[in-house]
Amino acid sequence: MSIKAEEISALIKQQLANYQDEISVEETGTVTYVGDGIARAHGLENALSGELLEFDTGVYGMVQNLESNDVGIVVLGDFTKITEGDTVKRTGRIMEVPVGDELIGRVVNPLGQAVDGLGTINTGHTRPIERKAPGVMERQSVFEPLQTGMKAIDALVPIGRGQRELIIGDRKTGKTTVAIDTIINQKDQNMICIYVAIGQKESTVRGSVETLRKYGAMDYTIVVTAGPSEPAPLLYIAPYAGAAMGEEFMFNGKHVLIVYDDLSKQADAYRELSLILRRPPGREAYPGDIFYTHSRLLERAAKLNDELGGGSMTALPIIETKAGDVSAYIPTNVISITDGQIFLDSDSFYSGIRPAIDAGTSVSRVGGDAQVKAMKKVAGTLRLDLASYHELESFAQFGSDLDAATQAKLNRGARTVEVLKQPLHAPLSVANQVLILYALTRGFLDKVELDDIAKFESGLFDFFNGSHKDLLDTITSTGQLPDDAALKSAVQEYADTFQPSKVSQDQAAATN
Repeated sequence: MSIKAEEISALIKQQLANYQDEISVEETGTVTYVGDGIARAHGLENALSGELLEFDTGVYGMVQNLESNDVGIVVLGDFTKITEGDTVKRTGRIMEVPVGDELIGRVVNPLGQAVDGLGTINTGHTRPIERKAPGVMERQSVFEPLQTGMKAIDALVPIGRGQRELIIGDRKTGKTTVAIDTIINQKDQNMICIYVAIGQKESTVRGSVETLRKYGAMDYTIVVTAGPSEPAPLLYIAPYAGAAMGEEFMFNGKHVLIVYDDLSKQADAYRELSLILRRPPGREAYPGDIFYTHSRLLERAAKLNDELGGGSMTALPIIETKAGDVSAYIPTNVISITDGQIFLDSDSFYSGIRPAIDAGTSVSRVGGDAQVKAMKKVAGTLRLDLASYHELESFAQFGSDLDAATQAKLNRGARTVEVLKQPLHAPLSVANQVLILYALTRGFLDKVELDDIAKFESGLFDFFNGSHKDLLDTITSTGQLPDDAALKSAVQEYADTFQPSKVSQDQAAATN
């Protein structure tokens, strides 16, 4: 029996008409090199910079180098599972992380995966880790204060919502403590905090998380951690992932505080993967775009205009110096990008002045714009008082005969240093800060012994909370100093009843 050509043709047409499957075309490449968190692949001609790629083993990577023969990929996970000859395919998606309220209170890695043992996180929404910073017309001036709860910062180097304030100093000078205390002080301040730990020991991060949990700060905080055992690419993308999580809240009209602890280690990780990718080294072997690496990250901190919801993201990057050298490459880069720096001095730290803020080197380029009027009034002369005190202090070591004016300046300066000291994890409300600085600048502490300053301070707070709470409420609600006569009278009332400690009485007797 013969089959006619017309029947064959009709059968083929019928088959084609009924064919429903979609033909899937994937662009794949072959791994030609792998090692130290880096892979190279041939055959991905249309790959995009920053695109997410998937390897045979389920590990993901991100396109970093686009070269004529192959593509340089940073591996976001265990690169030991990848071998030469493996297949890698494009996903068509730019590198992104999960974002949203579901992340609050959790500890995650730079890919947004939970590492706190509390189960997986399902957010349903993602954002690309790289995003162009808001433009000039999308922003407005910084004017709302971000209270750190530390007298030395809120009085001398005030921070505003939407500002970028660098915390810089040698290792073991309390940089992380300043950041953690600032996060603790955001309780009930309508602020979401993100703490990005880059290259910090797992035990250190665990301690920080436990501290935040103890003070109830994890209720509004996301912790992003990339430990020293992680591949360099994860340390490199960690701050960008944190910024993407923060932008989700900022563009929804909320206020965000993000801490990058620290960008020195991120710069080292970027140098490592750049050198392995054979990018040409520059100064101190860093790649030529190391400045751009930090500037495009920190520019994402902003105070948005009212049309965009008025949200803000405040960045507190941390940089570690060697022997106090702020003129090194990475410190000068980040200083030039930020709106001021809080410099922590190791000599002050080891002499017991904590937080060890160097008032001479520290500066805020937003300044009084981000300060409540009451604080501006009482803190106006503090910086000058401290500067003249430190100058006279070194001079006074060589001579004992000092005139009364010099003696008074030294006396006031020593008490200023004492008042600015603050215990660990004990941030103060704005009203309490204004109160003790008012007592200091108006001379109520001039006759109090140095050892009794802390006792005078805590007693003053208790006295006002009990007898003059209305004055504190005025400062809190209006941001203005209450009636000067009433405030002065109340402080005088407490000063008259203050009982110095036994040790101070004995010292005074010995001096007389």
